[in-house]
Amino acid sequence: MEDLGLVAWPSEPIRTERLVLREPEARDRAAFIDLLASPEVNTYLGGPRPRDELERETPEVPERWPGSFVVDLDGAMIGQILLRRATGHRRPAAVGKADLGYLFLPRAWGLGYAAEACAAALGWFDGVVPGEPVVLTTQTANVGSMRLAAKLGFTEVERFEAWGAEQWLGMRSPVTPSS
Repeated sequence: MEDLGLVAWPSEPIRTERLVLREPEARDRAAFIDLLASPEVNTYLGGPRPRDELERETPEVPERWPGSFVVDLDGAMIGQILLRRATGHRRPAAVGKADLGYLFLPRAWGLGYAAEACAAALGWFDGVVPGEPVVLTTQTANVGSMRLAAKLGFTEVERFEAWGAEQWLGMRSPVTPSS
């Protein structure tokens, strides 16, 4: 199993019908702070972080690493997609697998951007690490995230209690190259 840290970044940004998935840039700093400080975005993620703390701690250019994509709509960041190795996961079924995460600003909700961006990121992932399953964890109370997981092809592996709420762990079977 390949380490996601060794996967090459796409040579060009990933383009969909409406979006661009690209590396973080200095111009994205304010949007990253907005994402992490938003009570709406962090309802199911343990709550928002204090804005003053984020202003102090967020680097001028947000960290860049393969699998971390800024979701750009018309030249502005509206969200982030994360594909990373689930090393510290609490669930044995997820350990060592690629883990999909996403955050979108509330103004981008309900417009299909998350599905479009996640599908593009998963398509990139399937091309660079073919045959590898991907996991996704969300609270069962997060109806939008549960709907998105189903739309992206994730099926339930288990439900468990953590952080005072019922969690859902889904897995997307690996897409293997056609023969």
